[in-house]
Amino acid sequence: MAGDANVMLGFDFGTKRIGIAVGNAITGNAQALTTLHHSNSGGGPDWQGLTRIVAEWRPGALIVGLPLARDGSSQPMTENAQKFMRQLGEHFDIPVHAMDERFSTIEAVERLRTARASGSRGKRLSKGDSDSMAAQVILEGWLANSGP
Repeated sequence: MAGDANVMLGFDFGTKRIGIAVGNAITGNAQALTTLHHSNSGGGPDWQGLTRIVAEWRPGALIVGLPLARDGSSQPMTENAQKFMRQLGEHFDIPVHAMDERFSTIEAVERLRTARASGSRGKRLSKGDSDSMAAQVILEGWLANSGP
């Protein structure tokens, strides 16, 4: 699947949900897009939803947050994210890159709190809001430090 080299999708992979963000290599900006829940039939990623998003945005690269321990070592969730990365690459035939996601959720929650306090965001936040915002943080980090 040929995509736009300047468009990329970022993913915050979790055991229940996958936060997704879209970014642009030219501007270096990213924005939270959506959160998909794992499918009920087997608990794996919602491939139908992922396929729809990839078809809509036609990214040239996929960036997945790699959950490492504070000291940078692997942890059990690291293997799950690496498996998801392999599956993405096989499913979509698009380059997949890893980005250290340590502290991305903390930053995402802080951004959401700030937006809510300033009135630029509604008072109610869903669990998925922090996931898609974490994907945005991951993608922004990749664009700033490792981008194309």
